[in-house]
Amino acid sequence: MRKIKTLFLDIGGVLLTNGWDKATRAGAVNHFKLSADQTQERHHLVFDTFELGKMTMDAYLDYVVFYEVKPFTKDQFVRYMREQSLPIENSIPFFKEIKSRYDLQVIAISNEPRELNDYRVRHFKLMELFDAVISSSFVHLRKPDSAIFKLAIDISQCDADNSLYIDDRKLFVEIAKSAGVHGIDFTDLAEAKIKLEDFGLSLE
Repeated sequence: MRKIKTLFLDIGGVLLTNGWDKATRAGAVNHFKLSADQTQERHHLVFDTFELGKMTMDAYLDYVVFYEVKPFTKDQFVRYMREQSLPIENSIPFFKEIKSRYDLQVIAISNEPRELNDYRVRHFKLMELFDAVISSSFVHLRKPDSAIFKLAIDISQCDADNSLYIDDRKLFVEIAKSAGVHGIDFTDLAEAKIKLEDFGLSLE
């Protein structure tokens, strides 16, 4: 069994709910009484640029929501976006304990817009868990581009064969494996604990 020394974690879907996914946007459409078709089309056209850190939150909202006068403010909309971020029960404390027990280097690899990523990391005190955050909006690369995993290996100076990546999207786990990193697809914490035991990581 290879000893895991570096743990790469996705944020949305593993530690927190997803930041601005399809379901969250649908909730916003309903809450603010937006046009679902217009919102989805405009979001689709600009989101890659936004998530790659090449567009600000302010500009994204101008294009997707505030392209016409609305009966609510941008601050109200941003507050709603932030409020949709919730911790996945017991996940953050569990990974903190795993990190401490096995003296792991823990690094985030996440597709998130800069402003939302900054809020989530700060609000949920994720730097108490992470040694570094590799966000799509910081490095201008995003999953499924395998280059983001290669960059993470370089930045962490880890041996890929002694590293493990956890993500709720199975495809991204497969791409991480193609870069030489071991992987676990996350469905819930109970199942993840069982899978981690195969890598010698257990709190039992």
